Amino acid sequence: MIRVLLAEDQAMVRGALAALLRLEPDIDVVGSVADGETAWREVQRLAPDVLVTDIEMPHLTGLELAQRVKEGGQSCKVVILTTFARAGYLRRALDAGASGYLLKDAPADRLAEALRKVHRGGRAVDPELAVEAWSEADPLNDRERQVLRLAGEGRSAGEIADELGLSQGTVRNYLSEAIGKLGVGNRIEAYRLARQKGWL
Repeated sequence: MIRVLLAEDQAMVRGALAALLRLEPDIDVVGSVADGETAWREVQRLAPDVLVTDIEMPHLTGLELAQRVKEGGQSCKVVILTTFARAGYLRRALDAGASGYLLKDAPADRLAEALRKVHRGGRAVDPELAVEAWSEADPLNDRERQVLRLAGEGRSAGEIADELGLSQGTVRNYLSEAIGKLGVGNRIEAYRLARQKGWL
């Protein structure tokens, strides 16, 4: 049996996924949770074979969760199941250690097949996204991404500096670098473009 933990913040989607997967004779849904922190605790407690997680969740994103699983030395494989058909997210998911990246509008049987493939040690990635992911590289480094995300949430340079332990001048430099790399006119345009590409 493939022991699966589900992490999805929308209750209806979570319930539907659990019901669908329970129809499979070789898949056992051992738990389902609504946020990233709870998912991380359950990964450690239940030791599932596969964690199926959305990207955007409270407390910890699916990408941060995948990174934790990887760094924590867990044997659990991670499959990202999301609405974000963006190559940037796929690249970041694979960099974080995810073994699968599927879209929620894919046929239900594709998810079960992906879980089997990942459980056997393979990778399961939406084929169209896989091609797109390597056609355009993410130009931002981690710090630029962090600063740009906070700026896009409406934080001032001073607030970002306080939160990240940087000087305001350094924050402005990171924003300026991000704006230059993305070829836009200001931080709001940079934030929008980076979100659209899946780089945040």
